[in-house]
Amino acid sequence: MEEKEVGRVSKYFAQIGVAAVEVEKGSIKVGDKLHFKGHTTDFEEVVGSIQIEHDQVEEAKAGDSVGIKVKERVRSHDLVYKVTD
Repeated sequence: MEEKEVGRVSKYFAQIGVAAVEVEKGSIKVGDKLHFKGHTTDFEEVVGSIQIEHDQVEEAKAGDSVGIKVKERVRSHDLVYKVTD
């Protein structure tokens, strides 16, 4: 499987399990598989929902700052890759 870097984590909200992600390249859609990778982070997650300023959206493009629900803890500066088959 191929991976393309799409952004990086800017913040993690532990109480609600949401990663704030700065989309830097390409786009992220609901249903995409993302790979979160950092110094102590390494897991894949299928995007269930994306929010921009508390509004649900289906897709985020480069330049957007989004919230994505994640199953594991992420850290600031973790890289986010889109996994493609």
